[in-house]
Amino acid sequence: MANHQQNSRCLPRLVAIVVGGIVALAITVPALSQQTEIYDLLIVNGRLIDGTGNAWIYADVGIHDDRIERITPRGGLATVAAKETIDAMGMVVAPGFIDIQSHSRSQFLAGDGRVISKITQGITTEIMGEGTSNAPGANFRGPRAFNEWLTAMKEHGTSPNFGSFVGGSSVRHWVMGDALGGPNAEELRQMRRLVYNAMIDGAFGIATALVYPPGNFATTEELIAMADAMAPYGGVYITHLRSEADTFLEAMDEAIRIGREGQVPVEIFHLKAGGRRNWYKAELAIARIEAARAEGL
Repeated sequence: MANHQQNSRCLPRLVAIVVGGIVALAITVPALSQQTEIYDLLIVNGRLIDGTGNAWIYADVGIHDDRIERITPRGGLATVAAKETIDAMGMVVAPGFIDIQSHSRSQFLAGDGRVISKITQGITTEIMGEGTSNAPGANFRGPRAFNEWLTAMKEHGTSPNFGSFVGGSSVRHWVMGDALGGPNAEELRQMRRLVYNAMIDGAFGIATALVYPPGNFATTEELIAMADAMAPYGGVYITHLRSEADTFLEAMDEAIRIGREGQVPVEIFHLKAGGRRNWYKAELAIARIEAARAEGL
């Protein structure tokens, strides 16, 4: 993910951020008379980095209704009318960065939804839910709790796009509080139902944080059962591993097992081997990831 500490000595100034999800950044040739086109915004003369790995080029970008309508080599939109034009000479134009581990929930609900500290780093999409989400929770309680939470943030107003996983700790706490041990059959049924409801309401999957209570009380078996509940709806299991140090590899094996037996993709929030004595495990962890990918996980 995008580094939240922008080093001004190493990174070019970011002048313009492309918003609105994933976009095709192919260079296009105008199909209509340019004189008849009016864009909301033109960004001209910038060094375009399109996120595909291609070399940067000087390019002009035309935007209308928050949608990228056209990208041409520099000068290609010189005769096009626009409500606003930004001359990005000497600057970089790039797709917005996606923060997949956002903790802006409070700001999006009741604070400054502009989250200027994120926007000024080029972050245009924030994905929340690591371990905890506001639904299910005290303020969002019903069967449509997850949708109600998303709607509340939208109505409050935010500058970035946003989405969320349902927090694994939130699901467990809603059903079991801070109890130790695994759930009984009825508790597990309720947890699976909460996951199902969240998926129907637009959750990306389940996000766990297995180093913090009550998430660290969760058993592997209950996490597999919750993963299985979201599998038919395309959910992803994303996790802060149970250990990032002495039992790092065992924790990674657990995550892979949850994905394999729950039949869902797996993403790991932090891939690190803490402590000098564990550094050698980084190479072994990467080998595990490559093997899991090779088997189709």
